[in-house]
Amino acid sequence: MKTPFEYPRTPETPTSHLPFSPAVCYGDLIFISGQASVDKTGKIISGTFEEEFRRSMENLIQILHDAGSDLSHVIQTRNYLRDPENGAEYQKLYAEYFKAPYPARTTITHCLPMVLHYEIECIAVKIKK
Repeated sequence: MKTPFEYPRTPETPTSHLPFSPAVCYGDLIFISGQASVDKTGKIISGTFEEEFRRSMENLIQILHDAGSDLSHVIQTRNYLRDPENGAEYQKLYAEYFKAPYPARTTITHCLPMVLHYEIECIAVKIKK
């Protein structure tokens, strides 16, 4: 019997040594695990807040693409900031990637280990063809 779940992955999908799937699809819904500043093998790439934010977003964009979607089809994001002092920069960068009407959003601070500045997860819908 075929499972109703899909686990989209291509050679370009960022992977992790940790026990989770980058994305799980159920019908037209896509649930994407937290994306941080990592390379394709899951190795953390440290940098400035902006560098880590952009790398996290590029990972998210790749996984959305692999699952048949894009940023304009994201319906909710959950964002994690290590330092609330990065809040203003976060707002500016976020608005570069997401346009009005914006997805529903939650932002939590003081919640990441010292090796990370930012992480994002989301729920999206597949693009109708």
